[in-house]
Amino acid sequence: MARIKGLRGGHRADHIPASHRDLVECPPVAALTTIGADGYPQTSPVWCDFDGEFVRINTMRGFAKERNMRRFPRVTLLCFDPRQPLRYLEVRGRVVAMTETGAGEHLDALASKYIGRPVKYFGDVIPDRFAATETPIVCRVRPHHVVALDATGDER
Repeated sequence: MARIKGLRGGHRADHIPASHRDLVECPPVAALTTIGADGYPQTSPVWCDFDGEFVRINTMRGFAKERNMRRFPRVTLLCFDPRQPLRYLEVRGRVVAMTETGAGEHLDALASKYIGRPVKYFGDVIPDRFAATETPIVCRVRPHHVVALDATGDER
């Protein structure tokens, strides 16, 4: 029987349990689902982290997910480690802020965490020329409904 944390494990529905915070702090795989103008879901791989209150996702101004979140701020984020497919975190929430302020620094910090050494996103991760045409946006998502599944038998 799968051991389920979150709603059935005594945690508040809007709380990311400590046992699964690693999955929202630069997880190996994170997929963000937004709703497009046509009403269909649109899913994109994203980089994200957690500041203790909000899940922070970085995107670029004008990208489909950015336009979708401005239009309809309800999102779902699925985070997991492919080496442990029976352990995942689903965060349903609302985008409560989207800003360019600090977004470049946040993107550099995310890139450095994911790559494992200090880097600049523009120049080290993608060609520097994209800095002239892409503007980072940091999006803060307030969790409303969290599902944390661990069917691995690991008693974290």
